[in-house]
Amino acid sequence: MPRSSRTASRTDSGTAESEKMEGAGSWDVLDWTKIEPLSRSVSRVRHDFLLEAEEVIVEGYGVVLVNTDEAGTLLVTNFRLLFLSEGTGNIISLGTIPLATIEKFSKIAAKGQSTPRQSDKIPSGRLLQVIGKDMRVIVFGFLPRTKQRRAVFDALLRCAKPARLSDIYAFIAGPSKFKNTSPKLRLLNEYFRLVDRHYHRASTNMIEDGSFTLSNELWRISNVNSKYTMCQSYPFALIVPKSISDEEILQASSFRARCRLPVVSWCHPRTGAVLARSSQPLVGLMMNMRSNMDEKLVAALCAQLGGAKGTRRKLYIADARPRKNALANGAMGGGSESSSNYFQSEIVFFGIDNIHAMRDSFARLREYLDTHGAASSDGMSSFLRHGGWTWGGGNLSSMSASVSTLGDSGWLIHVQSVLAGSAWIAARVALESASVLVHCSDGWDRTTQLVALANLLLDPYYRTFAGFQALVEKDWLAFGHPFSDRIGMPTVSGSGGMLFELSRQSSTGSFSSSPVRQPSGTYTPQAPASSHNQTSNNYSPIFLQWVDCVSQLLRMYPFAFEFSSAFLVDFLDCVLSCRFGNFLCNSEQERQICGTSELCGCIWEYLADLRASGGKAHVHYNLFYDPTKHNGPLLPPAAALAPTLWPQFHLRWACPFEAQAGELEGQCRNMALKFSELQKAKEIAERKAKEVTVAVESLTAELQKEKQLNTSAVHLAKKASKENVAIKRAIESLGCKVHFSSSGDCTVDIENYPLPNPRSIKQPSTKSVSDCEEKSDLSVSITVVADDIISDTSVSSRVCETLCPFRPRDGGCRWPDAGCAQFGSQFVGLKANFDAFDRLSIYDSYFDSEKR
Repeated sequence: MPRSSRTASRTDSGTAESEKMEGAGSWDVLDWTKIEPLSRSVSRVRHDFLLEAEEVIVEGYGVVLVNTDEAGTLLVTNFRLLFLSEGTGNIISLGTIPLATIEKFSKIAAKGQSTPRQSDKIPSGRLLQVIGKDMRVIVFGFLPRTKQRRAVFDALLRCAKPARLSDIYAFIAGPSKFKNTSPKLRLLNEYFRLVDRHYHRASTNMIEDGSFTLSNELWRISNVNSKYTMCQSYPFALIVPKSISDEEILQASSFRARCRLPVVSWCHPRTGAVLARSSQPLVGLMMNMRSNMDEKLVAALCAQLGGAKGTRRKLYIADARPRKNALANGAMGGGSESSSNYFQSEIVFFGIDNIHAMRDSFARLREYLDTHGAASSDGMSSFLRHGGWTWGGGNLSSMSASVSTLGDSGWLIHVQSVLAGSAWIAARVALESASVLVHCSDGWDRTTQLVALANLLLDPYYRTFAGFQALVEKDWLAFGHPFSDRIGMPTVSGSGGMLFELSRQSSTGSFSSSPVRQPSGTYTPQAPASSHNQTSNNYSPIFLQWVDCVSQLLRMYPFAFEFSSAFLVDFLDCVLSCRFGNFLCNSEQERQICGTSELCGCIWEYLADLRASGGKAHVHYNLFYDPTKHNGPLLPPAAALAPTLWPQFHLRWACPFEAQAGELEGQCRNMALKFSELQKAKEIAERKAKEVTVAVESLTAELQKEKQLNTSAVHLAKKASKENVAIKRAIESLGCKVHFSSSGDCTVDIENYPLPNPRSIKQPSTKSVSDCEEKSDLSVSITVVADDIISDTSVSSRVCETLCPFRPRDGGCRWPDAGCAQFGSQFVGLKANFDAFDRLSIYDSYFDSEKR
């Protein structure tokens, strides 16, 4: 059916009307009169999107995502809400959200508002609103009279807020390939790094036999809480002053709320200054209760300054709460310290609000961005912006949306308070070599924010991937930030109930009805019974706010962090999704009881695997990271602590184009990727060039050798030629004519004596043309032409006289009886003996004493 001819109908006062559905985007792509059965063949949906152990529970067809006016298929699995495009079949990111990331959901009814494109009468839509903990507000529209919305809603009721911890997807999927290592070992390794710079690696045997209690001249690692008997929310190992015994630690713990006594979080490797944390002291209603052991323990945190005797460093006690809140806690036995009771101390209040204020502020920020964003959950607003109207926003700039321009949300003001407090703490430790003790009420929310952020500012190691993991595991996980309560997940019951039981607390009145906006006339809530607001009253985005602060520091110091903003977004998404077991439960003890490290996957292994797949060009790496630029503490001035919206997280759903504010970073990343490829090509070319150079050098050496051999051969040839000339002259002096042939033979003709019937007689040459090495192939053969029979004695005598070297000048023969032959042989033998004697050397064996 063509889109223009599709109609929608509804019944009004018993009269059925057929109308065209417009206004709220692509509502007219559906045939609203068609009634679909609830159960459809699952085979129509591609299931290759599903993760390991992920199963589809309910499917809804013909669903419209109001934010973007896209139609598709909505799946509810045991891990997430999955929305697939009707046209392409691909996952739509905006409509896909993990179940644990859903803060609340409810059924709502919508009535369109009249616009130039709309008719006067618009049928109401059956909508499902889903509000996420990741700044997402999405609305799905369902076909009427199909019961699909009810099926999806009931599936969310069963799966989004499970009653038992073991029903969470992390336990169902198991560790898979992202197996976890012992968190205790990782904590000990970080303690060893802080206490002993030449530390060795921790082992399981150390934990079992308690031999991890290393120490230096100031601090030691104590196992006083190894069984969690002193404090259930503290880790099994603690760094405490060396001068304080375990018995004194046990006595001092009773003076602090929940027994969270002052312990060391970070110590300066050179000055001895420490950053410590605790909960509030139990000073009573009259603020006059004291503890000698607590005062002694706090005083021990202020070690001697620079080793000088009697000179102690200053102690700052940083109370994260507003002063009035600290005084109000006195009614419940809490409160704050008195500087007169703690030696050389100063009390400072930071004025950071509690978890409830942060939750409400976050909800207002989310509503503000959804109202003014380009992909609003309000279909009408989305239509107006897509139509080019200037109403609303759709143009949120992360840099212009500063502290004073986000309505009354107050979120950036809270972020600024945490940043300012952390910077102040880091400055006291780094510049004054002072020790700082930080606490709030329980010491696991605002205290953790301040301490962890100050650690990040003080120690460059925490600004790397490995250090960031160590920091989160030490100050957030080990020291008992209640993640399950703050994220709204089941946890171990602390009141003797069944293990994994969730104690839900009603939050009626605690949450605003955002984004149900009555002024626009678009959304109308249904009966309260259809609304799901069972999120625990202890839910609060404390950890999300801390990661937001880290992103602000990353923006201020782009060269100081090894990881990028994209890494922080992926990390935060993994935490909120509860896909892994690292951030389940409320304490180290509870995670040990539930066995999360053995039964669930590890978030750190998953993120490391992502980075390994892309190498140094992966988006998790900060392209501008230069450890040499900031190898010390970061101490931002107060003027720099003006936070802005975090575009990659805050604006990615409401304003996707604004979320691409890091386009320059993306371009730089592409350039870095191309540069990396060119660098690899250059290395390959250089390697090949080196191989060619080696081959050329080898050939050059062989050519040089051949050249030397050739020169030697030419020299030998010249020498042989000279010898041939000499032989030729000698033979010619005897009256013979010498002809050399190319074969090395020569023919000797006797001049003036032509002989008939000549016969060639070859004789070996008396002189072989060779060098001193006797390797030459040159040889000379002399051919003498003579008669077979010489009968003429006169000719014979003439030849004899001609050839005889002893004949007199008058031509007569001195030895007519052939005596010359005898004399000649004696001469030859004498010459041979003389030559042999001339070649003798005193080194010859003739004079060897051993042979005598």
